[in-house]
Amino acid sequence: MNTGPELPADFRAQLPALANKTYFNYGGQGPLPSSSLEAITAAWRTIQELGPFSGAVWPFVEQTTSQLRQHLADWFGVPSHRLAFSENVTSGCVLPLWGLPWQAGDELLISDCEHPGVVAACRELAHRQALTISTLPVADLRGTAADTNKQVLQRLDRQLSPATRLVVLSHLLWNTGQVMPIAAVASQLSSHPKHPWLLVDGAQSLGAIPIETAAAAADIYGCTGHKWCCGPEGLGAVALSERVVREARPTLIGWRSLSHAASGQSEFHTDSRRFEVATSCIPLCAGLEQSLHLLEAQGTAEERLALIQQRSGYLWQGLQANPRVRTLLELPPPAGLVSFELSGENPECVVKRLGEQGIWLRSLDDPHCLRACTHITSTEAEIEQLLGALQTL
Repeated sequence: MNTGPELPADFRAQLPALANKTYFNYGGQGPLPSSSLEAITAAWRTIQELGPFSGAVWPFVEQTTSQLRQHLADWFGVPSHRLAFSENVTSGCVLPLWGLPWQAGDELLISDCEHPGVVAACRELAHRQALTISTLPVADLRGTAADTNKQVLQRLDRQLSPATRLVVLSHLLWNTGQVMPIAAVASQLSSHPKHPWLLVDGAQSLGAIPIETAAAAADIYGCTGHKWCCGPEGLGAVALSERVVREARPTLIGWRSLSHAASGQSEFHTDSRRFEVATSCIPLCAGLEQSLHLLEAQGTAEERLALIQQRSGYLWQGLQANPRVRTLLELPPPAGLVSFELSGENPECVVKRLGEQGIWLRSLDDPHCLRACTHITSTEAEIEQLLGALQTL
């Protein structure tokens, strides 16, 4: 089976992290292209040459941040005023979430496939605000997209209660690799008497699958640039609905939250910037901007997803030939996450043994399994190398 057209050689050549290893951990952190690192360095140099706190530097800072804000807003499918910068997915989700007007007894409905960072934040929020938590089961949905979408909406209908005030559901599940019907969920929630807010963890979706429809429909849609976008760590973004911007109060507050940064008496920004805090690393914006351009040069979001699916499908099919392997999904993955169990082997030990061969994937705790991620940069030879190594364990 052919995994489709190869990327231009110069793109892979920009990824030094791929030079001496076989890499399947894009869902943890993507490799940073050399030109993105150079953009970061160039931005840092410019700031120092202009003077890091001089009158001359601020136009450069504003241009760098506003350019990336608009670029990401285009990827998110929302106006730029609905987009706030964050350090990562967790902070992007938690800062507006904690500022919403909660009442004792409100219910948080959280899927059973959410990342521990978001779950822990919701648990602490529930503790502080006397909220209740219930579970939306989606971990067992391993079949077709049509059946998954139907089951999610049916289960959501059963789990919603008069007290439900928030639903937490990832777009692309980080453990099973299944895609959730976010826009349809948002539509169903709009008919609920309390119109619960919808928080979406997009950690695995930005750069992997088209997100415009889902991000525009969610109330809080948090993403990071360091995974599938192959940007630098420490920079992410969150898209907020108009009602969240209107109803939520800032929780971690700094001068960037204020419409007039020089006055502590200033009102907060009236847009999503009220959830930005204070000094951050501007050169990272230049790095992520370059990574986005590199990805766009490989095709549209839909075209890139097709490449990712070809590669993950090739891996999924190859795993079926190993009698000791059971893939979590019953069909080829809808994106680049391929989770599987290897009978008779401890996942952590497998990761260590493969790492000794220069092959890197990861283990997951729930479900306890292995996860390999294929991106547009993955090659057929790399996939064959992983399949062969699994056969010989």
